[in-house]
Amino acid sequence: MTPGNKPDIRLDYQIILQLVATRSRVLDLGCGDGELLYHLIHQKQCQGTGIEIDEKAIYSCIERGVTVLHSDIITGLKDFSDKRFDYVILNESLQQVLNPQAAILAALRVGKNVIVGIPNFCHMSARFQIFFRGRVPVTAELPYEWYNTPNLRFSSLKDFRSFCRNNAITIVKERDLGRHQEEHLLPNLFAHIGIFLLRQ
Repeated sequence: MTPGNKPDIRLDYQIILQLVATRSRVLDLGCGDGELLYHLIHQKQCQGTGIEIDEKAIYSCIERGVTVLHSDIITGLKDFSDKRFDYVILNESLQQVLNPQAAILAALRVGKNVIVGIPNFCHMSARFQIFFRGRVPVTAELPYEWYNTPNLRFSSLKDFRSFCRNNAITIVKERDLGRHQEEHLLPNLFAHIGIFLLRQ
């Protein structure tokens, strides 16, 4: 648990709250029920907007008082001018996007900073299930079977770093998370989630 943060806030949200400067303009892509935006608005005094395609999640955003646009990520970004936001967030939504490269580049166009949170598909528990069980892994971070998963892309932390190098994207900061704390030793093996602060 990170000191100074409320224990009922998810660890990845705590890290993102640390990365986002106070009173920033924030766009959360695939914002889900709006919980992260709610914390950013109330704890960091941010001007927050979300983009979400799931109607049920949009109702949850509205109940929280979070401004949300009903759209997919790529289409929603087309309406914004260059560097409109201080931060654009893609937290655990990139793996569900049909064209993640286009999504990240579009996010970098409209945002001065982009925060990407990705599940690590090469975590030790996933490798263990593939090697010893010969099955597609099911974990707390990847709770779906192969036939009902919303995930379209599967990457590791090393894959994402390589993607950034190949696309001239600067990783300003990287925070690798286990279930309850940050992982500093062999994160591609032990971290469940990687959170990257990007600029271009």
